[in-house]
Amino acid sequence: QEVTQIGKECHTGCAISQKVGKCVMPKEGIFTKVLKGGIIKEGDIIEVI
Repeated sequence: QEVTQIGKECHTGCAISQKVGKCVMPKEGIFTKVLKGGIIKEGDIIEVI
């Protein structure tokens, strides 16, 4: 995975905000692009590039 964006402006009344009381997208939202498909399992090595 390649990180393409961190954070996203929240629109009023989003589903996350309605469910948990506040929107986490502006500070905790992360968007990625899949570089190679597959399944990640416990014990797999993950490299931050």
